[in-house]
Amino acid sequence: MADDRAARTGLTTAPDGKPRCAWHGGQADYVAYHDVEWARPVGSDTRLFEKICLEGFQSGLSWLTILRKRENFRRAFAGFDIETVSAFGEADVARLLADAGIVRHRGKIEAAINNARAAARLIEAEGSLAGYLWRHEPEPMEAPASWEALSARSIRPEAAALSKDLKKRGWRFVGPTTMTALFQAAGLVNDHIEGCICRASVEAARAEFVRPG
Repeated sequence: MADDRAARTGLTTAPDGKPRCAWHGGQADYVAYHDVEWARPVGSDTRLFEKICLEGFQSGLSWLTILRKRENFRRAFAGFDIETVSAFGEADVARLLADAGIVRHRGKIEAAINNARAAARLIEAEGSLAGYLWRHEPEPMEAPASWEALSARSIRPEAAALSKDLKKRGWRFVGPTTMTALFQAAGLVNDHIEGCICRASVEAARAEFVRPG
């Protein structure tokens, strides 16, 4: 019955008896990410750069895999400090390829370093990474009423436009689907399904959030 409901509505009831988006699958760490972090607005250049990098590493993998390795990624990539990562060289690439705590994919590792350099150029041109990203915020939409409705938003037009511009600026692993996932993770959209206990608190957080200029 619970599985039928999740398939139909995109919601599931957790052990605490409260309805949540079903995608967390009941995994405790995933539930915590859903409740505390997902869709809540982020205005830090460092944290947004981290999210872009991790979304890139997630390509072809599950987000839960990346989430469970996130602290290892933060350690390996100097907390995703843009200036520090932009200075990484071949020795760092070799170090990262030998680090079993992260995803050891040369293309993705080199893309993260490349993107740090691209981020530094973007910040110099635009003032901040956060301000640039939030200028691509979509107009609010009605809450998705089901899993099917949420799936229909797999690529946001604004995310596709962001992807295109970032690629022109030399970024890698920033395709439209990845940027749509970034929008969801960083709070540029609220894609908690109607009826999820987190939807209202995310809406309140987005209302109070001061968009970076």
